[in-house]
Amino acid sequence: MTDDKLAELRESIDKLDGEILKLISDRAKCAQAVAQVKQQQNRDAVYYRPEREAQVLRRVMDRNDGPLDDEEMARLFREIMSACLALEEPVKVAFLGPEGTFTQQAAIKHFGHSAVCVPMSAIDEVFREVTAGAVNYGVVPVENSTEGVVSHTLDSFMDSNLKICGEVVLRIHQHMLVSENTRRDHITRIYSHAQSLAQCRKWLDAHWPMAERVAVNSNAEAARRIKGEWNAAAIAGDMAAEMYGLEKIAEKIEDQPDNSTRFLIIGNQDVQISGADKTSIVVSMRNQPGALHAILEVFQVHNIDLTRIETRPSRSGTWNYVFFIDFSGHIDDPVVNIVLERLGERANDLKVLGSYPKGVL
Repeated sequence: MTDDKLAELRESIDKLDGEILKLISDRAKCAQAVAQVKQQQNRDAVYYRPEREAQVLRRVMDRNDGPLDDEEMARLFREIMSACLALEEPVKVAFLGPEGTFTQQAAIKHFGHSAVCVPMSAIDEVFREVTAGAVNYGVVPVENSTEGVVSHTLDSFMDSNLKICGEVVLRIHQHMLVSENTRRDHITRIYSHAQSLAQCRKWLDAHWPMAERVAVNSNAEAARRIKGEWNAAAIAGDMAAEMYGLEKIAEKIEDQPDNSTRFLIIGNQDVQISGADKTSIVVSMRNQPGALHAILEVFQVHNIDLTRIETRPSRSGTWNYVFFIDFSGHIDDPVVNIVLERLGERANDLKVLGSYPKGVL
């Protein structure tokens, strides 16, 4: 009876697989038809629509009844959508490289594996590639829950006209990695990015207090280096470990278990309302008492939720500052329009970096 039951269940799975296969193929054909219609309307049509994809993923999560959890189901749909979009036009994405970094992992999480990911050696190069039109979008880190803001990203926005088109939050898991050449009882040097070394400081103090900690440009670079050194280990993530064929001798060694990094998607397009959005702005205020209060009061009066505020030195003069502000809402919302108008009356300068969907995954 048990064998008969297993055979029956397997037959049901085979039948369902066939139905899923047909439905995915039907969806891909619809995507091709959409591309044809867009091409007829406009030769320079935009195929990737951040607000549309966010709406689809939210709907998937809202309708999901299990047993797969909401995020797992959304990830499956993300890959289907990525493959279908590639039939219309493959999305080309620049990211802060080299290959194997958390930024590449964030790019794949947001765009799916069918996107063409191009590594860049610096954040300003990512901005430059998008501005030049060599790629469709860029992915750059903006803040870490443990180590704080990535100042190079904020500074790059001050000289750029690019828009923020989306965001993705990535849980950061750090691992202690060795190669097949490593003599584990003679490790005297540990490579990693400076932020990763800081995120694992307590663990390193407890387990490898005598090892030299060497900061390099990226975790992927750390993983690559130890392939040729018998007395070195690296701290990096899953993608770097897989890419360079390294073994984990300790997993999830970050000091803060909720360690996360937020990344921004940058592009040239304005994004329409998705239903759950953020807006990012840069505000330059006169150097006078009450400048910050003048900004915050506008949001409080209109009941707008601030999600982040950072201060950076202004390039217009010594001891002048600009405020980078994220808040809930879209620039096309009437109340947000009023808030921006009021801020414009009080500020020296106001720049909208973009309105975009809140991160779904």
